[in-house]
Amino acid sequence: MSDNNYVQRRRSFIFCPGNKPELLTKALNSGADMVCVDLEDAIIPQHKDISRSKTLEAFKTASVPKGIETLIRINDINSEDGFKDIEALSSASNLPSGLMLPKIKTAEEIQKLNNRFIDANININLHVIIETNQGLKNVWEIAHSCSSIKSLLFGGVDMSADLGCLGDWTSLLYARSRVVHAAAGAGIDSIDVPFLDLDNMEGLREEALLSKNLGFSGKGSIHPKQIEVLNSIFTPSDAEVSYAKKIIKAFEEASDGLVVVDGKLIEKPVLRTALKILANSKN
Repeated sequence: MSDNNYVQRRRSFIFCPGNKPELLTKALNSGADMVCVDLEDAIIPQHKDISRSKTLEAFKTASVPKGIETLIRINDINSEDGFKDIEALSSASNLPSGLMLPKIKTAEEIQKLNNRFIDANININLHVIIETNQGLKNVWEIAHSCSSIKSLLFGGVDMSADLGCLGDWTSLLYARSRVVHAAAGAGIDSIDVPFLDLDNMEGLREEALLSKNLGFSGKGSIHPKQIEVLNSIFTPSDAEVSYAKKIIKAFEEASDGLVVVDGKLIEKPVLRTALKILANSKN
């Protein structure tokens, strides 16, 4: 696979609290594909300012392993702390590769933020958390709102509270499906909410498999010990990798957007899936 076809792995992510930058190195070497420094839920109001400063300072010296995507989860962009986060990022010299955006409800919010970054000549990826009823209602438009969006994340805890439903798989299946549908339509990744029972590794495995089968690209973690399971579940099988390689090779040799692989007609949109499978493989 050429560099032009590089696809970022997003099988797993882990949070690191913004007020403890010394944990960033540990998180970066945890095995997670995505490492997110949290300025939102993990930080109490009186520590927001110092956490913001510590986080941006930590990124100046952080040694990021190859293939690891670094993020900052900022505060609600409609809040005072969110405004301060964006102001600080706009003038920072060392940025992460992306921002995780909580409480997003409309496409217009994303477009306004993205335009601000464009005006400031800041190139940064956006990862949008869908965790409110209004955000779920507008999820298709949000997913298609700008090319800077690389994934939708399902915020199951806040979503269940907003909907007034239980937080189990069955109760949130419709909401999860809407997020997967919108992300797939926009050609971006979808990432499921972390499994919160730290001692139930079998439950983690079962839910991660359900997430994969539904169409999610990956799933969050709350502890490094969950990451190996997540990476294993979301890593394609040898058979899937072999078939993906056939598809990629066929399109590299094709003169149009249709190819035949193993007697089956394959159209160009399937190529992205094949590239993603190869990116997530062990090979």
